[in-house]
Amino acid sequence: MFIGHFALALGAKKYAPQVSLGVLFLACQLADIIWPNLVLLGLETLRIEPGITVMTPLNFEHYPFSHSLVAILLWGAIFAVVYELLSRSGTRAAIVIGVLVLSHWILDVITHRPDMPITLSDSPRVGLGLWNNFGLAVSFELLLFAAGVWLYVRHTKALNRVGSIGFWSLIAFLVVIYMGNVFGPPPPSATAVAWSAQALWLVIAWGFWVDRHRLARTAQ
Repeated sequence: MFIGHFALALGAKKYAPQVSLGVLFLACQLADIIWPNLVLLGLETLRIEPGITVMTPLNFEHYPFSHSLVAILLWGAIFAVVYELLSRSGTRAAIVIGVLVLSHWILDVITHRPDMPITLSDSPRVGLGLWNNFGLAVSFELLLFAAGVWLYVRHTKALNRVGSIGFWSLIAFLVVIYMGNVFGPPPPSATAVAWSAQALWLVIAWGFWVDRHRLARTAQ
């Protein structure tokens, strides 16, 4: 799951119009922001194993501190509380952020093979294995992304060219990256995957930039 996570962040703007898209992006991808750093530190592990699923060659061997249900609930609670204390945006915004963090685990359970841990001990693991059905997995994620984009566009309005062209450039960039992941060759190493995942910060920064040039329609 990649653009599916961003889909929920885009759609969440309807329910938390005062929260920047950059914050919503950070919330939906918090697990994948934490995870590559833990891999580089040797605290979590993965292997490149082509064929392990139809959609991805990544074998997530050990990642309970970033991706277990217990860990994500803790990360989501921390993020929501800290955001509320710093922004004073209200309980609703904090709840939306916490739910977005949790949504990462839910979407991953739908797509992953049974490798998603529930506890910090890395066991038991669950997963419905949508990644083993190429057509259904791609259709599900693209439709989810299209719905998220539609909700964001419906509930915000571009103030200038940055808010319009910048936004659609971001959407195009996410789709291109997704297609590259789907149809591209396997990555050369786990370390390369961990370093390339740092590019998520670019998308988050892009979200902050674009959102400053759009107006929530409920605020008009």
